Amino acid sequence: MTLSEIVDHTRAYYCLDCGICTGSCPVSRVAPDFSPRLMVEKVLMNQEEDAFEDVNIWSCLSCGQCSTRCPASIDYPEFVRRVRSEAFAAGKGGVAAHRGLFQGIMRLQTLDVKQSRTEWAREAGKISESGDTYYFVGCSPYFDVEFREDWKLDVMEGPRGVLKLLNAAGIEPVISDDERCCGHDLLWNGDMSNFAKLARKNVDLIKGLGCKRVVFQCPEGYMTFKKYYPEVLGDLDLELVHFYELLADECKAGKLSFEFSNGVVTYHDPCRLGRQAGIMDAPRALISSIPGITLKEMEHNRESSLCCGTSAWMSCSSCSKEIQKRRLNEAVATGAGTLVTACPKCRLHLSCALRDMEIDLKIQDMNDLLAQTLKL
Repeated sequence: MTLSEIVDHTRAYYCLDCGICTGSCPVSRVAPDFSPRLMVEKVLMNQEEDAFEDVNIWSCLSCGQCSTRCPASIDYPEFVRRVRSEAFAAGKGGVAAHRGLFQGIMRLQTLDVKQSRTEWAREAGKISESGDTYYFVGCSPYFDVEFREDWKLDVMEGPRGVLKLLNAAGIEPVISDDERCCGHDLLWNGDMSNFAKLARKNVDLIKGLGCKRVVFQCPEGYMTFKKYYPEVLGDLDLELVHFYELLADECKAGKLSFEFSNGVVTYHDPCRLGRQAGIMDAPRALISSIPGITLKEMEHNRESSLCCGTSAWMSCSSCSKEIQKRRLNEAVATGAGTLVTACPKCRLHLSCALRDMEIDLKIQDMNDLLAQTLKL
């Protein structure tokens, strides 16, 4: 796709120069030189080489807050994604966080590699070799290897919680050693070729196991399957379900209930799950269904929720840390003792910033919270 086609596809030429995108952008609030509008202006002025060299295309968090509020309905994140794809094809890229470890892991998974991804599940609950429901675990097992020892974070609390809750609802999901990363980060890093390979491997695997429904805990995996896999594979012919909506239905049907707990919590809407997928009520209903738990909202919540500060393991900087610290201070201002997260990356990024702050706040994975209070 040419740059002029990208402008046409994302409606960038409809810009009204109103500044709402910049005023809404979490990056612009801490880095005044950044503006979603400026990212497209170079292309509109036919400065094509400058567009590929512009560091701002890699600083964008793709959180979508700008487009949600844009009166001209310009899709800035999609503009960024497509320009990154063209820049990557031209041999240009951004600065990867964590030494490029996770991008390397994702690209390795496009090959015929042997993995051990189900041992944790066999220890945590009941799974099946084949069946209607596939549980797409995502990259939590890889994150756990990187962050458990140094950060003392058990990333697998989330998946273990999901499996416990699925089992309690009478579901023994299929989980496979051959599952690959969904490719979300390669997609947003501009590596479309390897993204397409991961998409094909995952869909072929799931269908080959006879599954008809795919359950996701990870917001990025959910949105990647739902919105971007069809772009490279066509209709998936699979039912895609986010775990919280499934769980909320089970609770309404009286199949699940929770024990009394005690405390004040606040909930962080992940960008992909809340603003982009529109799943905001189900997580709140689940938290509120725990007797004794009080849910207090942060100043920015639901569609206006702040991003966790880093996207696709790219451009983690002092700007990212400032965004994260602002979000944590919002959580403290509610009087809550626990910040509940619904995305493994949000938990990691906010926990990273918390290490440098002297505040009394616990960050907990929502699946772990629900699993701990489940009435058996």
